[in-house]
Amino acid sequence: MTGGEHTRATHPPAAPVPEQVPLGLPVYRTAAWAFETAQEYADLLNGDRAGYSYSRNDNPTCVAFAEAVAAMEGANVPTPVTAQPFASGMAAIAAVFMTFTRAGGHVVAPREIYGGTYGLLTSVLDRFGVTATFADSTDPAGLRAAIRPETTLLWGETLANPTMTVADLPGLAAVAREAGIPFAVDSTFASPAVCRPLEHGVDVVVHSATKYIGGHSDVTGGVAVGSPELMDRVRHVRIDLGGVLSPDDAFLLHRGLATLPLRMDRHCRTALAVATALAEHPKVVRVDHPGLPGHRDHDLVVKLFDEGRYGAVVTVTPEGDRAAGLALCDALQLVRRATSLGGTHSKVSHVASTTHRQLGDAALAAAGIGPAAVRISVGLEDAEDLVADLVQALDQL
Repeated sequence: MTGGEHTRATHPPAAPVPEQVPLGLPVYRTAAWAFETAQEYADLLNGDRAGYSYSRNDNPTCVAFAEAVAAMEGANVPTPVTAQPFASGMAAIAAVFMTFTRAGGHVVAPREIYGGTYGLLTSVLDRFGVTATFADSTDPAGLRAAIRPETTLLWGETLANPTMTVADLPGLAAVAREAGIPFAVDSTFASPAVCRPLEHGVDVVVHSATKYIGGHSDVTGGVAVGSPELMDRVRHVRIDLGGVLSPDDAFLLHRGLATLPLRMDRHCRTALAVATALAEHPKVVRVDHPGLPGHRDHDLVVKLFDEGRYGAVVTVTPEGDRAAGLALCDALQLVRRATSLGGTHSKVSHVASTTHRQLGDAALAAAGIGPAAVRISVGLEDAEDLVADLVQALDQL
């Protein structure tokens, strides 16, 4: 390179492109790519040529992460499956809703819906004329009755937050097909190492990859998975809304996938041990975990989920009101009071005042959430240590 020092500093020699395949995922920390010709640039933007131009559109590291999730979700699906990466789970959820709704449209969603999704429907999309009906996700007939001529989307959660209600995915998929509308599911609480909704007729699967996919509470991201045709529509909305995953975060999320089955197996088995122990405590009114034989969805979870992996969240409702739930959280010594879930550390949240604070008392009651309910995200600690901490906290109530 000739020229002045500033030109030489700005235009160093190109980095080598190795022939060997790297074992670690390369991080393309660049916002833009250069082209040999102006026509090549135009052809790529017009979709006539494959490649990369701008990281808000696509980035190789982010694409690699998304396609790795698609490979897990679509492992047993006979048709092609692809995915789109996002900056967060809510960015992915918002893009899916914006893809499949319109002004005057209608959405049918579960009563046990995640608070952030509830807020999106009732405080954002409602301003654009989108309405929602919240129904029992375990009752396909009831959901069928909630569908209207203007309904554009059926929304579900593989495992509801925090009641751990299991969606009847095949039954709901049949309802959506009959109505001629897409069926999208938030499968964050399951992960593809527990249940793969596409195998049961779901059209689009969404994850907050911040949780189990990342697995270490050190990265934020989201992903949507489905057919190439549907994901192309979602991609265009993602580009326009701008909820773009960074390549550094994509690297961490991709790395998390390598240990996802190992972690989920331990998470889930420990969670079942915790749920079993808590169900016997005299100050506990209710324990929500579908792995318990007495849970209303136990037969369904055995049918749909991988053996022994029935979710890693346990929701316990102690005797009393909101104050009892807060007191239970405060009495814990090992388990952390912290937001989010799916990491190595066990965490608790008082549901009514944190994850579902957007819901009023009536909406909480309709969703089956008690005022004292505490959600436990079971981490990778020893089960006996977690049980001991939870029991001593309950004993203080």
